[in-house]
Amino acid sequence: MANSIDDEENLFSEAVKDARPLPYNNRAIHPVKKPKPIPKQFLRDERQALIDSLSDHYIPAYELETGEEMLYLRDGHSPDILRKLRRGKWVVQANMDLHGLISDEARLYVASFISDCKKRGIRCIRIVHGKGLGSRNREPILKQKLRGWLMQKDEVIAYAQAKPEDGGSGAVIVLLKA
Repeated sequence: MANSIDDEENLFSEAVKDARPLPYNNRAIHPVKKPKPIPKQFLRDERQALIDSLSDHYIPAYELETGEEMLYLRDGHSPDILRKLRRGKWVVQANMDLHGLISDEARLYVASFISDCKKRGIRCIRIVHGKGLGSRNREPILKQKLRGWLMQKDEVIAYAQAKPEDGGSGAVIVLLKA
């Protein structure tokens, strides 16, 4: 084995024995590009801002809740928007499902989802929160929290309980700003 390495070295030396270095001014100069830094602190701050943007303890000054049905219209918008939303006149462009998530996970997921939809120009979304049948007291915990979270998001113009074929009392249709 050692002989084959020696043979290869001798062969290489023989092949390059007449090679001469290029003059310095003829050498190709390739600038070394430094990789862009990863803004880790900025990413952490953005994530924390999403988390902090929604509180579980938000109490709205005005909401259109009627019994168990979820309804909301931001001030300054026509009631016609809410009527059309309730009747399914808006095409749902994106969906998310909160089943199986705990409150903190759901809050972050909702904030991220709305932010992503806003960036992509999506106006109408459906959020399935469930009816609470799998929760400890068989109460819709995420449904109540979602109400407050959505009211706190400036991107949300209105929301209404989904029609029965779209999830009924276990889902909400949300209209986002353009």
